[in-house]
Amino acid sequence: MRDIVAIENDQWQVGLVPASGGSVAYARVRIDGQWVDVLRPTPTDKLDDAWATASFPLVPWSNRIRDGVFSWAGKRHQLRVNFADGTAIHGTGLEYPWTVVEQSDTAVTLEFSSRNVVGVNWPWAFTARFGYELDGERFTWHMAVTNDGNETFPAGLGHHPYFERNLGVGDDVQLQLNCNTYYPAIGCLPTGDPEPVEPRVDFRQLRPLGEEFVDDCFTERTSSTLATLEYPGALTLDYEAGALLEHAVVYIPQGETFFAVEAVSNANDGFNREAEGAAGTGVFLVQPGETRSSTFTLVAQPHA
Repeated sequence: MRDIVAIENDQWQVGLVPASGGSVAYARVRIDGQWVDVLRPTPTDKLDDAWATASFPLVPWSNRIRDGVFSWAGKRHQLRVNFADGTAIHGTGLEYPWTVVEQSDTAVTLEFSSRNVVGVNWPWAFTARFGYELDGERFTWHMAVTNDGNETFPAGLGHHPYFERNLGVGDDVQLQLNCNTYYPAIGCLPTGDPEPVEPRVDFRQLRPLGEEFVDDCFTERTSSTLATLEYPGALTLDYEAGALLEHAVVYIPQGETFFAVEAVSNANDGFNREAEGAAGTGVFLVQPGETRSSTFTLVAQPHA
């Protein structure tokens, strides 16, 4: 079983699993004197599987790359396909152990250096530093990627938090997502430029998750608060995100007790869209020796 590194204050309890891709094992909020899981908790027997955790880092890209192939600076790069749909998905950081480099009662920073391992699914050397910090009702996630090589490379950042649909108190969650457009897609791969949200994925006003499957990428944010998760009778959770995180992926599987709202920088298949000359891909460049970073914060406001 993997060791959990825990941080806590009066309002949050958070556990990290550095050895499992630098993942988050759980995140709980104190509601009416009781600790309640807001992110889906990782089963004890799944702590060695980053994909089964409460959330995992997305670095140095978010979501899918079609066929695991993209071109940059005139060179074709073939990544290892790591998902059943034939894509390279969710970066490579979650595939390796991370190291604790800073720790206190209320904050911890984890690091992954691609130079320290072999087989990394990325053609350039990089270091990722992800920090987790508690301050009152605020749980802030810091994300950074540094270029350790001699060539500029394209990149993306994000995290993949799975939230509970029901906290065991009150009704199921309602979601507001402050994005005006989303990408038409087949198999989660964009087929064109962003379009106005259709009713199936229109969460601009607070509403229940609905009965339809959702796995879509959104953009054209309208607020520094990316989303609000309202758990009636229990909790309001505001999701504040930095400007670099231009996109959001919402995943709502039917028949499950969880769903995901991911604050991410790049659009799905962003590298290939960038190569095609598409605007607003969210892909950013990291110069040799440069660090690019962003944050998002979950702000917990219990009702009780």
